[in-house]
Amino acid sequence: MITKEQIEESLKEVIYPGFTKSIVDFGFVKAIESNDDGVYVEIDISSSAPEVEQELKEDITKRVQLLGASRIDVVVTKPKMPKQSSSQGKNIAPHVKNFVMVSSGKGGVGKSTTTVNLAIALAMQGKKVGLLDADIYGPNIPRMMGVDGEQPEIIGNKVKPLLSHGVEVMSMGSLMEEGQSLIWRGAMIMKAIQQLLQDILWSELDVLVIDMPPGTGDAQLSLAQSVPVTAGICVTTPQKVALDDTERSLDMFKKLNIPIAGVVENMSGFICPETGKEYDIFGKGTTAPLAEKFESIVMGEIPIEPAVREGGDSGKPVVFHDPSSETAKRYQEAAEKLWNTIEQINEEGGVDNEAIQPTTPPGVSACSTGAGEAPEGNSNNNSGGGCGCN
Repeated sequence: MITKEQIEESLKEVIYPGFTKSIVDFGFVKAIESNDDGVYVEIDISSSAPEVEQELKEDITKRVQLLGASRIDVVVTKPKMPKQSSSQGKNIAPHVKNFVMVSSGKGGVGKSTTTVNLAIALAMQGKKVGLLDADIYGPNIPRMMGVDGEQPEIIGNKVKPLLSHGVEVMSMGSLMEEGQSLIWRGAMIMKAIQQLLQDILWSELDVLVIDMPPGTGDAQLSLAQSVPVTAGICVTTPQKVALDDTERSLDMFKKLNIPIAGVVENMSGFICPETGKEYDIFGKGTTAPLAEKFESIVMGEIPIEPAVREGGDSGKPVVFHDPSSETAKRYQEAAEKLWNTIEQINEEGGVDNEAIQPTTPPGVSACSTGAGEAPEGNSNNNSGGGCGCN
């Protein structure tokens, strides 16, 4: 009779579609039984796609048949299919169901690291995910995703995104010479973000996670006017100086009518690699009152862990390459909270960016006064519907 150990060993050859790890490595195998009547394998996968289920069933059956089993029963448990977006308004990338803006009030708080690990966590949970690096001045995503130096393929007048860790990736850093500086005015940034949405051959994505530049400026407004942003995430550290800027980012989400999925408190404690003990060297839990003020939640308290920095520098994100680590588990939990929020927003009617569209006629500057209604909550006395600088 075929032993359970033999079956498990053969299942290590069954690679999860879109990744380089097996269903055993991911912990998807929940039960193995073997007797004279045949072999029974039960797996619990993170993808709702029927083609993933079919491919795994066929591969498992083929591998176990090589052991001599005559009857093989494979049972697959999977999540429900993602709901269609119910958002309305202007959308220059309609093949993307949901858009998530990841922002921060200031730089250096781990926004890009958080974006990368949340995107991969969503992909590992079975979602079709894209990752857009819209941080024009500091495009670090290619290095963090392990595609630094790779050139994307040009198809016609469109650019095919790179693929890494089960996620479609595009960044200005992949389209320009390494080390080159960008000295651009706001209008050029706005045009670049629109092109990164329109001129990239994104697949039919469940969600596009967008890493924004720090602050509350042209890039954020341009994105919100170009696509209906389903949810916004703000990344901060526990210090008061960071929280002051975080409040401004959360206020920006409200003025742009973007639902707030939550706040990620990064550098929240330090996990000693030798002992595994956690120390609150920068403070911890200080974000909760601010999240409550904006009727939101703390999605995760992400500790400082050497593996996070090492993974970012080497292109091996911790959530994928060290999934059993405490940090990876917290990213996974944050991704689950994010997806639950997206589902809830769509069930309640989605979002609409019509109210923040510029109302200036062709050829007239959006900075001009008297051009239309300003976004709700804008305290500027200017009646222009553009940037509100006059």
